[in-house]
Amino acid sequence: MEKERDNFYKKVLILVLPMALQNLINVGVSATDVMMLGAVGEKVLSGCSLGGQVFWILSLFLFGAASGGSVLVAQYWGKRDTKAIEKIMGIAILFTEIVAVLFMVLSLFFPEQIMSVYTNDPEVAAEGVKYMQILAFTYPIAAYTMTYLNLLKSVEKVVISTVVYASSLGLNVIVNAIFIYGLFGAPALGVRGAAIGTLSARCLELVIVIFYSRYRCKEVRVHPGMIFHPDKILTKDFFYYAYPVIINEVLWGVGYSANTAIMGRLGSSAVAANSVAQVIRQLSMVVGFGVSNAAAILIGKAIGEKREELAEAYAKKFIWLSVVCGVAGSLVVLLIRPFIVGILGFEGMSAVYLSNFLIIMSYYVIGQALNSTMVVGIFRSGGDTKFGMILDMTSMWCCSILLGAVAAFVLKLPVTAVYVILLSDEIIKLPFCFFRYRQKKWLNDVTR
Repeated sequence: MEKERDNFYKKVLILVLPMALQNLINVGVSATDVMMLGAVGEKVLSGCSLGGQVFWILSLFLFGAASGGSVLVAQYWGKRDTKAIEKIMGIAILFTEIVAVLFMVLSLFFPEQIMSVYTNDPEVAAEGVKYMQILAFTYPIAAYTMTYLNLLKSVEKVVISTVVYASSLGLNVIVNAIFIYGLFGAPALGVRGAAIGTLSARCLELVIVIFYSRYRCKEVRVHPGMIFHPDKILTKDFFYYAYPVIINEVLWGVGYSANTAIMGRLGSSAVAANSVAQVIRQLSMVVGFGVSNAAAILIGKAIGEKREELAEAYAKKFIWLSVVCGVAGSLVVLLIRPFIVGILGFEGMSAVYLSNFLIIMSYYVIGQALNSTMVVGIFRSGGDTKFGMILDMTSMWCCSILLGAVAAFVLKLPVTAVYVILLSDEIIKLPFCFFRYRQKKWLNDVTR
């Protein structure tokens, strides 16, 4: 036991570093679109941000399905039952592909109706439709790659994700530059160019993932037979533990999307500032999200090995790590704040909003670091998946979103005041998460 505890930080470092780098790369993809389109115009940037909301919700659904499946995968990994892991991965991929195709159809045939939810500015909506109708083709591709790579992390295979996303980022930057600005004789497509860049990057990700899963990954193998002939018992287990996580992530994602919709009704300056603030939030949380994922892997594995005392010791250490990551993330936001407005060339109200939003974001990331480690890392690792669903449903939908909408449309409060209320959910959740942690209801072996 003592030796295991001594090796804790080494194990965490091995897991967190590639996952943090992967998170940083993912932020780079978002930042690439923001930086390049910001130079084209505020309306184009706002349209890209709002046009990407459907994929934002889908990506959280995909993460929810993979995270729910990881509850089982991490514990079966502790038991070294790779056959069960392969079957669970096949079930998760089939499920996420069905949903991704549905999202694609909706985005292709009803883009105007979707954009009308987020903005009443016809120019912004038009740019969003252009972006969404190309981006829609990336949904089934992302469903396969994201589900596979997220589940693979639970068997401590984390470096491949970094390789995949680093390669796609490089291609995305190149294709973006060519088609947004019309370099080398190519047409200048603006927001459509950004969508083409993303589609090209997703195709490259798929090629790398298929090659890796077929020829390089020896621990677990996924083939079509597993995907189209799911195991009935494990399918039941998957949905039992995954559905609360999926609902949790989708509710959280739709909630964030609702925040964006509220901001969208407050003008394109507010939308543009919010778009940049969200990228900065993701940047400040690259290590924090890596810590929460590492917690899910190591604690889940310990529970699968029937070592509950070790799982408890790990959980305590991860909470302290999340405090450090949250404070560090907050400092990153505050350090970047004086420079980011000038770099993007924002003026007038856009600059004022962005400066204010980043101050608010600096306290938000501390709460998010702690909550994500407890909900996503500790609670889910032991099968306690329903708590997060209930907590997000109440803290967001009954508190921050409801009160934010009232503040924006009934009380007509200033934009910054509305933003404070919309970002209050992570602070509201903190005492409830700590109470749940102390109850130890998350320590459960869910394997058969």
